[in-house]
Amino acid sequence: MAAVLVGQFHARDAEGRVYSVHEFQESTPSADGLTGSEPVTTYRLAIGDRVKKLDDNQFLLVQSDITIIREPETFIAS
Repeated sequence: MAAVLVGQFHARDAEGRVYSVHEFQESTPSADGLTGSEPVTTYRLAIGDRVKKLDDNQFLLVQSDITIIREPETFIAS
């Protein structure tokens, strides 16, 4: 199974701590050994801890059972 980084974002917990979350797409091999048709999206903190997606903006830190909320994206005009 190969995982490819497809995105990253910041999320914040109720105490205000900010976490860097990485989004990966993993290809799953099919029964015949070829790549499956549907990639699986997984999430991890930059330090490697597993993250479970609850909805579009809420995530759960699996090891510590802390809910974090995705920060809105900010764009800087040049």
